[in-house]
Amino acid sequence: MRLQEQGALHAVSVSVAPARTQNPFSATWNFIYKTLVIAELEARKLRHEPTELLTRAVQPALWLLVFGQVFTRVRAIPTGNVRYLDFLAPGVLAQSVLFIAIFYGIAIIWERDLGIVHKFLATPTPRAALVLGKALSAGVRGLAQALIVFVLALLLGVKVNSDPLALVGMAFAVILGAALFSTFSLIIACIVKTRERFMGIGQVLTMPLFFASNAIYPVSMMPGWLQVISRANPLTYEVDALRSLMLAGVSSTYGIGRDLGILTLIAALLALIGAWLYPSVAW
Repeated sequence: MRLQEQGALHAVSVSVAPARTQNPFSATWNFIYKTLVIAELEARKLRHEPTELLTRAVQPALWLLVFGQVFTRVRAIPTGNVRYLDFLAPGVLAQSVLFIAIFYGIAIIWERDLGIVHKFLATPTPRAALVLGKALSAGVRGLAQALIVFVLALLLGVKVNSDPLALVGMAFAVILGAALFSTFSLIIACIVKTRERFMGIGQVLTMPLFFASNAIYPVSMMPGWLQVISRANPLTYEVDALRSLMLAGVSSTYGIGRDLGILTLIAALLALIGAWLYPSVAW
């Protein structure tokens, strides 16, 4: 095992006092600390594989440079007073984060095969801290991807919102979306347990999630049955929040508070399910 993994295992397995002697503040801090240790371990892998971000930036770049430029000229999709390229940019940002997060669970299967999962499960670290730490690290990867798409959008002349509060809100929406879909991915990995089946399911899910959202066209253009599915799709609310926060002069369809609230609620629910299922991945 690599030294960084050994260090993380040591950090999360630090002995703690029995629950009856811990006050709530100490227990909460202990949980947060172990969550951050797991997140730091996962995020550290990004530093050793920086080319991964560049290769993953190719697809969103093609969407903006080719699809966005062409349909902006054609004007076939009604987007009101917003240029289609501007309308598309937040959707492409959400798509790139989705594609990173939805395949995040395959790392769990690799860790199981290497015996790392068994070692983590042998520590006193709460299962929820393990899941939340991995979800937070997916958010870090999502932020790195979002930065690339944001810079590309600036270079293409997209009218972005430069308000610092809006940028902070956009970063929060990206982290929430990445955490949500990476936790969903972890749940799938806990159920299917093999890389081949996981990759098959992941590939099946990505396109329906993307096209059954408001990422590349307004929900109002969809047939009635697809609008119902779109409103049940978490990606729709992530895109809506990103579009209103990223673009200048664009308001949210559902309300930013509602968008972020729905994403938070779903992410928390998936984290609970993931914490419950996580030990089963080792079987």
